[in-house]
Amino acid sequence: MEALLYLAPGLIATGCVLGVVQVIRRALRTSKLWAHGQVAEGRCLNTYMKSSGNDAAVRSTLHHVYEYTTREGGRFRFDEVGGDSTVLAGDHVVVRYLPDRPQWATALQPARGRLVLGAGALVAFLGVLVVGCVLFAVTVHSAV
Repeated sequence: MEALLYLAPGLIATGCVLGVVQVIRRALRTSKLWAHGQVAEGRCLNTYMKSSGNDAAVRSTLHHVYEYTTREGGRFRFDEVGGDSTVLAGDHVVVRYLPDRPQWATALQPARGRLVLGAGALVAFLGVLVVGCVLFAVTVHSAV
């Protein structure tokens, strides 16, 4: 039974650390796309909303599906969360992609401050959860 008191916070902390790694990787990738990506004309194929939550609190997230053609002639599609809510299916957008990884692309306009702020807030939140898990495990250990 005592093992569960260590296992649960350990799993939560592990999930948070993996989340931090994912957030940082995604922010670095987006920053690299903005700084070094090639530009192509893309087209919005579809927009849709994804909802999650329950009756008390529903959260909706806007998604866009884009398609673009690289300079080499390869055609790629990607789904992106967020973006400009005024972009509708059929609209033309500027897409940034890396020539060596054309499947990594973005139609988001460069906003480094917003990227750093958003990623930083999420990393800080997950860090607080990790610290809470460690404090819980230490408290349980000292009480046993």
